[in-house]
Amino acid sequence: MKERGQINRIIGRTVENIGLFGLMMADVLRWAFRRPFRLRLLLQQMEFVGNQSLSIILLTGFFTGAVFALQTILGLRMFNAQSMVGSMVALSLTRELAPVLCCLMVTGRCGSAMAAEIGTMRVTEQVDALTAMAVNPIHYLVVPRVLAAVLMMPVLVMVFNIIGISGSYLVAVLMEGIDKGIFMDNIRWFVDPMDIYIGLSKSMVFAFVMSMVGCFKGYYTLGGARGVGRSTTQAVVTASVMILVVDYFLTQLFMTLFEQKVWS
Repeated sequence: MKERGQINRIIGRTVENIGLFGLMMADVLRWAFRRPFRLRLLLQQMEFVGNQSLSIILLTGFFTGAVFALQTILGLRMFNAQSMVGSMVALSLTRELAPVLCCLMVTGRCGSAMAAEIGTMRVTEQVDALTAMAVNPIHYLVVPRVLAAVLMMPVLVMVFNIIGISGSYLVAVLMEGIDKGIFMDNIRWFVDPMDIYIGLSKSMVFAFVMSMVGCFKGYYTLGGARGVGRSTTQAVVTASVMILVVDYFLTQLFMTLFEQKVWS
């Protein structure tokens, strides 16, 4: 009976969190297009999510492209098809690796910060003070962070793509001796603009999920300093898992649409 009670509490808490998350999402979508438009807060968050994340994106992107080129050359060498390494790396980066890895890196940096900042404001009653001053906390705290993440993530993904392909070029052409003309021509022939658009579309959805989870966990923080730490950890773990889950369904959706376009 005791175990059944614990299971019931877990299920009830999960259903409650899903409901609260849905309500917050509806509030964000409603308040995002209502005045006052707090441009200064939006620009501050865009600088935090975008500019301050460039270093980790550059480092991660370069070595992702370099390592993936090495592994691809190792596999293609068995079939004497090393010349295809450029197209394989570029397709993998633009469609899958860049949006997923970029968003996971930003989740660890920015999603945790969002949860910690808003969680600290919650436990120190600053959120209640905003409500007392007739300022909607969702509009003031959550909307700028969500919009900034959605706007800046495609930019970071494009940077990831460029630096990742540069890393693969360095490994394939300068270290492994693959002809640079063949390397670049394969990218030009096999990578379509649609591949880039798919990756950018995924990144916007991932950014929305990441920022919403971080703000949600921070907004409903309880238990003082320990609660802030718990909310921060939960925000990173939950957002990372949700990004991977959503990625599967988005990939399936784009594959279905692409197949229908090809066969129609």
